[in-house]
Amino acid sequence: MILDTLENAAKYAGLRTGLSEGFGFLAQPNVTELDSGKYEINGDLVFAIVERNQGRTVSEGQLEAHRNYLDIQYIVSGDESMGWSPLSDLSPAEGYDEARDLEFFDEAPQSIVKVPPGSFTIFLPTDAHLPGVGEGPIHKIVIKVALD
Repeated sequence: MILDTLENAAKYAGLRTGLSEGFGFLAQPNVTELDSGKYEINGDLVFAIVERNQGRTVSEGQLEAHRNYLDIQYIVSGDESMGWSPLSDLSPAEGYDEARDLEFFDEAPQSIVKVPPGSFTIFLPTDAHLPGVGEGPIHKIVIKVALD
């Protein structure tokens, strides 16, 4: 897991193909005004999901992980924290959903990290994460970057 501010995004762009495209999308003027929904950046290789949700408690969610995509989760506004655990310490709660690239886990997160507006996290396939922890409305943009 990586946590940083958008102004430092260029430092991570070379880590993996697609990150620079994702950060470029986030750097667009008025990106924070986009309607909720999915936005194509580079076909199925890189795309964005704009979300506006209500925060939840840790007990209302489950840790999740992805095998085929990494996540950049950029907080536009709201009070969001995210849970994290290394995938190697977890047992799947149910089977992996290949169509959604999603797997859930019943264990509690090992860490909870506050992610302030203007900041982003990067979650790799070795990271299980529990997004959306907080109170009130949360506006975020999730960039999905294909691994292969």
